[in-house]
Amino acid sequence: MLTACGGEAEEPETVAVPLGEAADAPVEGEPAALPSADGATPNEDRVATLGLLNKRNNISEDIEMKPGETREIGPVIVTLASCERSAAWEMPQETGAFVQVDILDRGQSEHARVFSGWLFKESPSLNVVEHPIYDVWVKDCAMSWPGE
Repeated sequence: MLTACGGEAEEPETVAVPLGEAADAPVEGEPAALPSADGATPNEDRVATLGLLNKRNNISEDIEMKPGETREIGPVIVTLASCERSAAWEMPQETGAFVQVDILDRGQSEHARVFSGWLFKESPSLNVVEHPIYDVWVKDCAMSWPGE
């Protein structure tokens, strides 16, 4: 466009960076890089707090679990595969957990899987444990990111 005004267009300065290597110095005019996920709490050390509600008798309880744990509470078996929350610099802030829920209904001899997937604290209606008696939801995921 500048050539139309009589000036010559300047090529932006290009810096070659080999794959897998980061540039040592930030490029002028670009925002500073965000912290990386290195140093975040490892998955096996995180602790999720889930809520379990029995709609029949209106009793709810909190369940604290680490990824890989399975808990049997009455006829409900809850397995936590992972939990995660957004880093402080990410928007929107979200907290989620990958959960599997198996329930032993009356008259049945084996538990049936009623849910397997991610549950999100900020969007409980996004994925829902669909069962007439039991409800499971995410309350928290205790973990930290570098710089927090």
